[in-house]
Amino acid sequence: MKTKADLIVGIQWGDEGKGKMVDLLAQNYDYVVRYQGGHNAGHTIVVNGKKYALHLIPSGILYPKCKNIIGNGVVISPSALLEEMQQFLDLQGRLFISSKAHLILAYHEFLDRLSEKRAKKAIGTTGKGIGPAYTDKVARKGFRIGDLRDTQILCEKMLELMEEKDIINLGGEIPSRESLKAKLDSYAEALLPFVADTTNLLWAAMDRGERILCEGAQGSMLDIDHGTYPFVTSSTTTASGACSGSGIAPRELGNVIGITKAYCTRVGNGPFVTEEEGEIGDLLRQRGGEFGVTTGRARRCGWLDAVAVKYACRLNGVSELAIMKLDVLDGFREVKVCTQYQDKNGNILETFPFDFEGIRPLYKTFKGWDKTAGIREFDKLPQEAQEYILELEKFLGVKFSMISTSPDRNDTIFR
Repeated sequence: MKTKADLIVGIQWGDEGKGKMVDLLAQNYDYVVRYQGGHNAGHTIVVNGKKYALHLIPSGILYPKCKNIIGNGVVISPSALLEEMQQFLDLQGRLFISSKAHLILAYHEFLDRLSEKRAKKAIGTTGKGIGPAYTDKVARKGFRIGDLRDTQILCEKMLELMEEKDIINLGGEIPSRESLKAKLDSYAEALLPFVADTTNLLWAAMDRGERILCEGAQGSMLDIDHGTYPFVTSSTTTASGACSGSGIAPRELGNVIGITKAYCTRVGNGPFVTEEEGEIGDLLRQRGGEFGVTTGRARRCGWLDAVAVKYACRLNGVSELAIMKLDVLDGFREVKVCTQYQDKNGNILETFPFDFEGIRPLYKTFKGWDKTAGIREFDKLPQEAQEYILELEKFLGVKFSMISTSPDRNDTIFR
């Protein structure tokens, strides 16, 4: 019987803990699919005290029976992917890369860093070439993994494009024809055994009744269309991106699981209404280990923005929510949640605005609690923590089906 693909999507600015949820749920699926983003994203997964950091390879890789797909919506740095693949002994038959996924090359990284350096107000990218690679894709000047099947032609086209982009006069370097060809040959030898028509692979799996889980990178607030533009990423991070980035049709999506932290974080520049720059922000950062998996950058921290979460739930068609890092709020005397905004003219806003200039949060305050860390049953949570969860559910109109109380995969409450 034909099945539908389920989806895990970030509801904030990324770093919500999607990796733990994918890892926890992947044992119930035959395929895990990464459908957008590049190696600027990272999932941290802790299994039996051992930490794994994944950037391009789907989180299902930690289950031997699970097949993992890097979809066509992903942009791939061959060097970064190969380095990540070295962590695992045998990936043949377990990792598949879409032939349509676009390549990130050295000149993309150069252009990314140059753009940030020259900008009067930088976006705060990771400098890993993600934006320029997506720019070339949309401009129909990109190169795809499948192009590695003829490295001679690919080499010539790349050199032509680098000249067209005036890389030399911008302060960059153009490799020699020989060195570029040699590098492309090495990429082809290492990666082509894993390249496949992943869309047909997924269609066939669904027709056989196999279960598929899609995982996104970043979060909904970084979506190129619906996020805090222009301080966003260059791809579609919402549920609709799972369709375009994998080839799965909208009507073939099943359960949409939204992931949010019990508070908010953001990496890079851009609006962050509930940001706490003082002692509270520092406490959240230290307790939550809020430093980027990919870059090591300290994340900006603040109270939960429930207005943004509610917006993202509707945007993604979320059917259930998982709340992560509830234990990070242990010990706070009071816990705040933003339930409305106020604009510079004093108007109360109930919805996510176009422009964030002058926007400030209006909070609902909850009594804090002592300890939730490691608790695995809802009725064993402190009463104050239970009330926090239940009041959030009322406001959002979506149930928290999973509550994470530590980084360990087993410290999770299922409701």
